[in-house]
Amino acid sequence: MGKQQKIAIIGGGAAGFFAAISAKQHWPNAQVSILEKSNKFLAKVKISGGGRCNVTHDCPDIKELSNAYPRGNTQLRKAFHQFAATDTFEWFESRGVALKVYPDGCVFPVANDSQVIIDCFMNTCKQLGIILKTQQYISKLEVSSTAVTIHNNEAIQTYDHVVICAGGQPKRSGLDWLAALGLEIIEPLPSLFTFNMPKNPISELMGTVVPNATVKIEGTKLSGQGPLLITHWGMSGPAVLLLSAWGARLLAEKNYQFAILVNWLDQKKEDDLRQDLTHTINAHGAKKLSNWNPTPLTNRLWNHLLVRAEISADQRWAEVGKKAINKLVNTLLNDRFEVQGKTTFKEEFVTAGGVALSEIDFQTMKSKKHPNLSFAGEVLDIDGITGGYNFQAAWTTGFIAGKHVF
Repeated sequence: MGKQQKIAIIGGGAAGFFAAISAKQHWPNAQVSILEKSNKFLAKVKISGGGRCNVTHDCPDIKELSNAYPRGNTQLRKAFHQFAATDTFEWFESRGVALKVYPDGCVFPVANDSQVIIDCFMNTCKQLGIILKTQQYISKLEVSSTAVTIHNNEAIQTYDHVVICAGGQPKRSGLDWLAALGLEIIEPLPSLFTFNMPKNPISELMGTVVPNATVKIEGTKLSGQGPLLITHWGMSGPAVLLLSAWGARLLAEKNYQFAILVNWLDQKKEDDLRQDLTHTINAHGAKKLSNWNPTPLTNRLWNHLLVRAEISADQRWAEVGKKAINKLVNTLLNDRFEVQGKTTFKEEFVTAGGVALSEIDFQTMKSKKHPNLSFAGEVLDIDGITGGYNFQAAWTTGFIAGKHVF
């Protein structure tokens, strides 16, 4: 009888647990261990989505799904053929976790509590006999043709195969132990972040939500659409987060000093807006601008935009001249703001960068240089836009890595 094969999963987050469970289910006779650096498992899962856990996005079309990844879209398109969003639904619901699709396509547990996801993982690991270890600080890996030796604070241990699910790292130094193996590392940078606008009067409207807006980076072709949230430090919401993901590297090169152009009316065109304003003048000319808001924007935001356009809110619509209409049109469709810095969600940070995708065989998630090493999750140079896509990448790459360890 041969010796029992040993598999180590480095990282006890979303990808790590999925890889461990997949490995144990596909290789039931192997010993599978999860080695987590901190003192708690699945910390990011716990706080994600405001503590609700946006597990995936309702997107059965693989091409469309892969288009939600600024980095990794081509590689994930292949990987999704092995495990896609539809498989995520089946995986969780077959284990008693009911899921609900919201109108924006985001998918959350019906319980609206991330703890049900954590409980599902912990219970499944217990049933399968997966070994769970916390406070495992990995200092070095030694890779031979037949084994991987892990140096950590506890001991030096040897495994037949290791799956690295160490998560995104805010600094390149956090990936030095992988660079030491000859792996190419792409400089890690924040991917999802909000835009800071210090001392801009727009922050007085903090808490205001515009359901549909379009935000562009001035001087580029980059744009983001969706809800826009005004905060006490600037702007956030899906439109901004989308833009930050697609522009992660460009905005880092600009040192997060740039200008944005906001279309407060989503993608409304100038001719259509001018027609609307002409109708307002003809039908409601006797009313003050402060009392007749022809847009879907809140009255608070509408009055703020009148100030930005240097138009008196006490003026009547019939008195608004051509020059003022031009300024109002430009403010509503092309409002310019200077951005000076960013704010990242520290606990939920998502990074662009990590292990270069050219290092990985996406059919197996194995390293091309070291076949007894696999990678899954955000340690790779993969990141998605907001809406459950980053978890889907973790489930997909974790599932494949676990399935193909041997």
